Amino acid sequence: MKDVEKLFGTAVNEIERMLNTKTVVGDPITAEGNTLIPLISVGFGFGVGAGEGADPSKGTGTGSGIGGGGGVKPVALIIVNKDGVRVDTIKGGAITVLEKLVEMAGKVASGKRSND
Repeated sequence: MKDVEKLFGTAVNEIERMLNTKTVVGDPITAEGNTLIPLISVGFGFGVGAGEGADPSKGTGTGSGIGGGGGVKPVALIIVNKDGVRVDTIKGGAITVLEKLVEMAGKVASGKRSND
């Protein structure tokens, strides 16, 4: 049972290490007098398990394991410029974050909103 407790502790410590404000709020990007701050949705899951068994012909056996997965998805941009502060959502699709940032920077520079 100690192995499972150790695995669980390791998993929780790693999640705590990964989740911080920089995980959800990205580093600001400055372009043409505009500051763009990405907001990101983070999701994850994990599981831990252990077992013991006894087979009279093979002796006693134990086993344990841990598994997990996660993902990140950009959901919005905070845009700060001379006109103020606003939040524009990033809708799904195949467009990459970098492409979206470039697209939104152009719209911000021209004064258009992402929904225009």
